[in-house]
Amino acid sequence: QVQLVESGGGLVQAGDSLRLSCAASGRTFSSLAMGWFRQAPGKEREFVAAISRGGSSTRYAESVKGRCTISRDNAKNTVYLQMTSLKPEDTAVYYCAANNRLGSPAQTIFEYDYWGQGTQVTASS
Repeated sequence: QVQLVESGGGLVQAGDSLRLSCAASGRTFSSLAMGWFRQAPGKEREFVAAISRGGSSTRYAESVKGRCTISRDNAKNTVYLQMTSLKPEDTAVYYCAANNRLGSPAQTIFEYDYWGQGTQVTASS
Protein backbone atom coordinates (compact mmCIF):
# COMPACT_ATOMS: atom_id res chain seq x y z
CA GLN A 1 0.00 0.00 0.00
CA VAL A 2 1.20 3.48 -0.85
CA GLN A 3 0.76 6.34 1.59
CA LEU A 4 0.81 9.93 0.36
CA VAL A 5 1.01 12.97 2.61
CA GLU A 6 0.67 16.47 1.21
CA SER A 7 1.97 19.63 2.83
CA GLY A 8 2.66 23.25 1.99
CA GLY A 9 -0.82 24.60 1.48
CA GLY A 10 -2.00 27.83 3.02
CA LEU A 11 -3.56 31.24 2.62
CA VAL A 12 -1.77 33.58 0.23
CA GLN A 13 -2.47 36.76 -1.70
CA ALA A 14 -3.22 36.67 -5.40
CA GLY A 15 0.06 36.88 -7.27
CA ASP A 16 2.02 35.03 -4.59
CA SER A 17 3.82 31.73 -4.96
CA LEU A 18 3.48 28.48 -3.07
CA ARG A 19 5.20 25.12 -3.16
CA LEU A 20 3.31 21.97 -2.32
CA SER A 21 5.06 18.76 -1.32
CA CYS A 22 3.87 15.18 -1.29
CA ALA A 23 5.83 12.55 0.59
CA ALA A 24 5.30 8.94 -0.46
CA SER A 25 5.95 5.72 1.40
CA GLY A 26 5.11 2.07 1.10
CA ARG A 27 6.61 1.43 -2.31
CA THR A 28 9.77 2.27 -4.20
CA PHE A 29 9.14 5.87 -5.16
CA SER A 30 10.83 5.59 -8.54
CA SER A 31 8.26 2.96 -9.53
CA LEU A 32 5.44 5.49 -9.15
CA ALA A 33 4.16 8.07 -11.57
CA MET A 34 2.78 11.04 -9.67
CA GLY A 35 0.06 13.58 -10.22
CA TRP A 36 -1.54 16.62 -8.64
CA PHE A 37 -5.26 17.28 -8.77
CA ARG A 38 -7.46 19.90 -7.16
CA GLN A 39 -11.06 20.25 -6.11
CA ALA A 40 -12.83 23.53 -5.47
CA PRO A 41 -16.07 23.70 -3.47
CA GLY A 42 -18.99 22.47 -5.55
CA LYS A 43 -16.77 21.37 -8.42
CA GLU A 44 -15.36 18.08 -9.62
CA ARG A 45 -11.78 17.09 -8.95
CA GLU A 46 -9.60 18.22 -11.85
CA PHE A 47 -6.16 17.47 -13.16
CA VAL A 48 -3.36 19.95 -12.48
CA ALA A 49 -0.04 18.31 -13.33
CA ALA A 50 1.67 14.94 -13.58
CA ILE A 51 5.16 13.55 -13.85
CA SER A 52 6.49 10.22 -15.03
CA ARG A 53 8.41 7.75 -12.92
CA GLY A 54 11.83 9.05 -13.84
CA GLY A 55 10.75 12.67 -14.14
CA SER A 56 11.53 13.03 -17.83
CA SER A 57 7.92 13.56 -18.88
CA THR A 58 5.45 16.08 -17.46
CA ARG A 59 1.92 17.15 -18.27
CA TYR A 60 -0.02 20.25 -17.23
CA ALA A 61 -3.58 21.46 -17.34
CA GLU A 62 -4.03 24.44 -19.64
CA SER A 63 -5.26 26.52 -16.72
CA VAL A 64 -1.91 26.26 -14.90
CA LYS A 65 0.54 25.91 -17.79
CA GLY A 66 3.30 28.47 -17.42
CA ARG A 67 2.47 29.09 -13.76
CA CYS A 68 3.07 25.66 -12.24
CA THR A 69 6.01 23.29 -12.27
CA ILE A 70 5.89 19.70 -11.13
CA SER A 71 9.11 18.01 -10.09
CA ARG A 72 10.26 15.04 -8.07
CA ASP A 73 13.17 14.02 -5.92
CA ASN A 74 13.38 10.26 -5.96
CA ALA A 75 16.05 10.30 -3.27
CA LYS A 76 13.59 12.04 -0.92
CA ASN A 77 10.48 10.14 -2.06
CA THR A 78 8.82 13.47 -2.68
CA VAL A 79 7.00 15.20 -5.50
CA TYR A 80 6.55 18.96 -5.61
CA LEU A 81 4.20 21.42 -7.21
CA GLN A 82 5.61 24.91 -7.49
CA MET A 83 2.84 27.42 -8.14
CA THR A 84 3.44 31.04 -9.09
CA SER A 85 1.18 34.00 -9.89
CA LEU A 86 -1.62 32.41 -7.92
CA LYS A 87 -5.16 33.49 -8.76
CA PRO A 88 -8.33 33.33 -6.67
CA GLU A 89 -9.58 30.62 -9.03
CA ASP A 90 -6.66 28.43 -7.95
CA THR A 91 -8.32 28.14 -4.54
CA ALA A 92 -9.01 24.46 -3.89
CA VAL A 93 -7.96 21.40 -1.97
CA TYR A 94 -4.92 19.99 -3.74
CA TYR A 95 -4.45 16.23 -3.83
CA CYS A 96 -1.40 14.15 -4.60
CA ALA A 97 -1.95 10.89 -6.48
CA ALA A 98 0.15 7.95 -7.63
CA ASN A 99 0.08 4.95 -9.93
CA ASN A 100 2.64 2.49 -11.21
CA ARG A 101 2.02 3.05 -14.92
CA LEU A 102 4.74 3.45 -17.48
CA GLY A 103 4.76 5.95 -20.30
CA SER A 104 3.22 9.38 -20.41
CA PRO A 105 1.87 10.48 -17.03
CA ALA A 106 -1.87 10.07 -16.66
CA GLN A 107 -4.26 13.01 -16.54
CA THR A 108 -7.53 11.52 -15.28
CA ILE A 109 -8.54 10.57 -11.76
CA PHE A 110 -9.47 7.08 -12.92
CA GLU A 111 -5.87 6.27 -13.79
CA TYR A 112 -4.57 6.82 -10.28
CA ASP A 113 -4.66 4.17 -7.59
CA TYR A 114 -3.44 6.03 -4.52
CA TRP A 115 -4.46 9.39 -3.10
CA GLY A 116 -3.42 11.68 -0.30
CA GLN A 117 -5.76 13.49 2.06
CA GLY A 118 -5.28 16.87 0.44
CA THR A 119 -3.98 20.28 1.43
CA GLN A 120 -5.95 23.52 1.21
CA VAL A 121 -4.70 26.35 -0.97
CA THR A 122 -6.49 29.68 -0.74
CA ALA A 123 -5.49 32.64 -2.90
CA SER A 124 -7.30 35.78 -1.84
CA SER A 125 -7.81 38.79 -4.07
